[in-house]
Amino acid sequence: MTEPRIRRREEIEYESVDAADGLEKGVLLADEHGAPNFAIRRFVLEAGAEVPEHTNAIEHEQYVLEGEYTVGIDDEEHEVEAGDSLLIPAGTVHWYRNEGDERGAFICAVPNGDDEIELLEGGD
Repeated sequence: MTEPRIRRREEIEYESVDAADGLEKGVLLADEHGAPNFAIRRFVLEAGAEVPEHTNAIEHEQYVLEGEYTVGIDDEEHEVEAGDSLLIPAGTVHWYRNEGDERGAFICAVPNGDDEIELLEGGD
């Protein structure tokens, strides 16, 4: 049986994401914290940061917490801001670019499992 769990903000450790300069990830809840089905993570996209084109092995549901930035999904660009939500299906090509002066941040929920990322050659 799954036990309830509360993780406080000071427990969350952020680390740089190898795929991009200026992107940090903090795991809020995941299987290692007793969450049986999903993980939720918080990402911070610093001003001027870019995440190259890539795919992930699992779907991503995202909620923009702060800032404004551009998300490329397949061949379309989308300007997103706080309060917007995104669904990025497994295997979909996507990327991020923050051209603003303020950082962006978003929550990303994913099913537990291998979140293998594949960077695409020549991606922007």
